[in-house]
Amino acid sequence: MTGNVDWLSTADAAEALGITTRTLYRFINNGDLAAYRFGRVIRVKRVDVDAFIETSRIEPGTLDHLSPDTVPADSQSADGGK
Repeated sequence: MTGNVDWLSTADAAEALGITTRTLYRFINNGDLAAYRFGRVIRVKRVDVDAFIETSRIEPGTLDHLSPDTVPADSQSADGGK
């Protein structure tokens, strides 16, 4: 094995992701983020946190349903809705 692993505590991993440790544990439990138990201590590899961030990227155009200010053109009537 080459190189050293950069291990993060669960608190540090949660902080790096900007989430609570409870949410971090949920991601770990769901298999979304790899973690390792050493006795009673749980650690996360920084490289796995970085990969998790990249896989969580939102593709442009996928959040249109969250923008209430955009109204489809076919739903507007010719008389302005009157």
